[in-house]
Amino acid sequence: MTTTNRAHATTTKRMRAVGLAILALAGITTSVAADDGHEHHRAMLAQQPQGAPHTEHLGAMTIPDPVLYDQDGHQVNFYSDLVAGRIVAMNFIFTTCTTICPPMGANFGKLQELMGDRVGKDFEMISVSVDPAVDTPQRLNAWAEKFGRRPGWTLVTGSKVEVDKLLKALKVFNADKTDHSPIVLLGDDSSNHWTRTYGLAPPTKLAEMIDDMTQTAGGAQ
Repeated sequence: MTTTNRAHATTTKRMRAVGLAILALAGITTSVAADDGHEHHRAMLAQQPQGAPHTEHLGAMTIPDPVLYDQDGHQVNFYSDLVAGRIVAMNFIFTTCTTICPPMGANFGKLQELMGDRVGKDFEMISVSVDPAVDTPQRLNAWAEKFGRRPGWTLVTGSKVEVDKLLKALKVFNADKTDHSPIVLLGDDSSNHWTRTYGLAPPTKLAEMIDDMTQTAGGAQ
């Protein structure tokens, strides 16, 4: 074998080895992605519905009043301080989520922009951590800053026992945080009427639904 042929053969072997290594790495990466518990969340992101989001009218709900902590570490009574007598939009997130939670945070950030100074006046925005053992107020604050949180949008966490009770009362509890669904609860506590809708719906659609609720509430006064 000539020197040129030997060099060519060596190069070919190296390229083949690199190719096999890349394929192996791709296989490992695919396997990890498939086993990280977020497959259904990826499917939700890939199959977002078009047009008006699906909504479910829940009617009256009994909202508990647990002692929780907001993103600034201040103690709050959930119902008394955040919900009582108000129109609210509520979603459910955790800060280590890498699939549906960032888009839901971005949705709330955009909703906040769309509604301007009406946030905190005409209605309140609330994000409840479904992973209170990890989500300290500091973590919630840092997470919300990514989406431009302003007053009128409150994030809450607390003891797992109290948060789980709250989630169960709101009918959104799931024992495995990675199985939680993208949900927004819209409610008018004055009339005790609640609606559940798709948490990844376009913010403009959420704004329209909130407008309808505020107009109905205004007409009832």
